[in-house]
Amino acid sequence: MKKLALHWKIIIGMVLGIIWALVSSTMGWSQFTIDWIDPFGTIFINLLKLIAVPLVLFSIISGVANIGDPKSLGRMGGKTLGIYLLTTIMAISLGLLLVNVVKPGKLIDEQSRIDNRISYEIWADSEGHDIKDGINYLQDPDFFERAQEISELSKSELKEAAVADKMETVNDRKETTPLQPLIDIVPSNFFHSLSDNGLMLQIIFFAIFFGVCLLFIPTSSSQPVLNLVNGINEVFLKMVDFVMQGAPFFVFALLAGVVSKMAGDDIGKVLEIFKGLSWYSITVLAGLLLMIFVIYPMILKLFVRKIPYTGFFKSMSPAQTLAFSTSSSAATLPVTMECVEENLGVDKKVSSFVLPIGATVNMDGTSMYQAVAVIFLAQMHMIDLTLGQQVTVVLTATLASIGSAAIPSAGLVMLIIVLSSVGLNPAWIAIIFPVDRILDMFRTVVNVTGDATVCSIIADGEDMLDYKEHENPTQTFDLDS
Repeated sequence: MKKLALHWKIIIGMVLGIIWALVSSTMGWSQFTIDWIDPFGTIFINLLKLIAVPLVLFSIISGVANIGDPKSLGRMGGKTLGIYLLTTIMAISLGLLLVNVVKPGKLIDEQSRIDNRISYEIWADSEGHDIKDGINYLQDPDFFERAQEISELSKSELKEAAVADKMETVNDRKETTPLQPLIDIVPSNFFHSLSDNGLMLQIIFFAIFFGVCLLFIPTSSSQPVLNLVNGINEVFLKMVDFVMQGAPFFVFALLAGVVSKMAGDDIGKVLEIFKGLSWYSITVLAGLLLMIFVIYPMILKLFVRKIPYTGFFKSMSPAQTLAFSTSSSAATLPVTMECVEENLGVDKKVSSFVLPIGATVNMDGTSMYQAVAVIFLAQMHMIDLTLGQQVTVVLTATLASIGSAAIPSAGLVMLIIVLSSVGLNPAWIAIIFPVDRILDMFRTVVNVTGDATVCSIIADGEDMLDYKEHENPTQTFDLDS
């Protein structure tokens, strides 16, 4: 086992965790798993998040300050944000194409869709929203009696409770002006920003501002500060090395807890949950897998010819498997940085600048999922969104993905904003709760793969890419190195 590559150990831990969860459900031990095994998964996530925020801060400061030439910083920053925005729009467009072709929401039982439609119209009427497609089932005598029965169900406290915490978070982020997102990027109290994982954009703004200022002061004054920043950065990277040695065990606990919470002591519940959401899940997965194995490699090959298809995935496999198991781009960031630098040969000046920004603003998987989820939920409620309304989904999903925290299920909170932007019921997120964590794992792999792709393109454009084929590129995190 000592000679086995880290990513294989993590995969083994994931598989054993799922097997344990299913066995414990069958034997009635789910509560034991949740009480005594799942907490170690939470500890693992907390450890990685503990390291991620200061690592982002000091990595960006170091990356910006070490560029040396302010003109290079402006050029690199512009290209980085431009390519990230382009890949996000491509991901959302692909998601919309798939969901409009497959139409997963229309594959549900017709009577169920009619009931959903009546519930939607009752909700829209109570909230003062216009019916999206202008068709009103409540005015049809054939559905009036059914509408009376459903009206009580639509006011159920169950769904309200399911989204209460989410809505509280969104209410805290209500825009007051069209430029509110720009205002929110600039912190008024940097130490407050450090204490809140949801304010990562403010931390990035401060780090870039701090690093730029280091470029414009004499070397005699900036060098001691830069030495301190680089030294602290090395300490956090070594913390990652230690934490990663326990990753296979932690991942076992993480997956065992997630599946046990879904299944309880009845595996049949899991099967029934996934049966109803299977087409939705397949559509999302198809889009995510196309991004990972087709779109990103095509973009990479277009700009960087020296990195082969298989070589790229061999180099990034540790980060991808960790992203899958943790569902957190931020938690995976230290591993992504090491894979990109050690295996792909990207200069640290580029990776320490591009990757932390990507972990926050580049959420291709999240934005695609949001677009597919909105159209799916509309379809299952018999609502046909116009092209203009779908364009609104694209724009809102793009902005929401930029504001999403790089933590598990953060996209679910942003989905409320996207649904509201097209006048749909935010409480519908309760419908896709059961499969969200599984899809979140794949979404995070897309996000991390996209970050590495863009980082490689930027490095090659800046002539800071030195890729060499490795016999075993996945052997990272060596404590003896």
